[in-house]
Amino acid sequence: MLEARQLECTRGDRRLFSNLSFKLDRGQLLRLAGANGSGKTSLLRIMCGLVLPSAGELFWDGRPIRADREEYSRNLLFIGHLNALKDDLTALENLQCAAALSGMPADAGSALAALDRFGIAHCAELPAKVLSQGQRRRAALARLVLSPAVPLWILDEPFSALDVGAVVELERMLASHLASGGMVVLTTHQEVQVVAHAILRVDLDLHTTALRAA
Repeated sequence: MLEARQLECTRGDRRLFSNLSFKLDRGQLLRLAGANGSGKTSLLRIMCGLVLPSAGELFWDGRPIRADREEYSRNLLFIGHLNALKDDLTALENLQCAAALSGMPADAGSALAALDRFGIAHCAELPAKVLSQGQRRRAALARLVLSPAVPLWILDEPFSALDVGAVVELERMLASHLASGGMVVLTTHQEVQVVAHAILRVDLDLHTTALRAA
């Protein structure tokens, strides 16, 4: 379980959000909402342990994540709104490099199959700098294919720049991860359909949370 207790985030002299609490259990999807600048990306970075909240605490299975950040990091996969691709590496090399850095090395065959899942196997040997925005996004999201055993997926605008076919494939992949007991946290401005046991919505504009059955 991922649990937030009374989280607060400030940037300079501006408080983005405060008194934010929620619990996310296996099979559940947490969808963050809010206007640009409301703190969605900042909250994701707090959830990843990349920055500390101004107040409050984040817990993983009942333990503060700051107590063992390295162990917590092994249980999550983060894909930010930037694709984090190295321009001079090919799509295949980028994917293998990302997998290795996350502690889950992938051979060329597995990485190529992951790219194929998102319809860009034909771009495998192309340098990332020549890929379109949609292709770059799919190359980044191929990491999900290689990470089914990672329980917590944290995704910042994962549907951005995707065509209809890729959106459907990503929806299926998220639903499968949730059905197998995984957890997903995401932000998106698009209307998407992801099947989940339960969906937790956090609206940073309203500073409220609500849980509803899917």
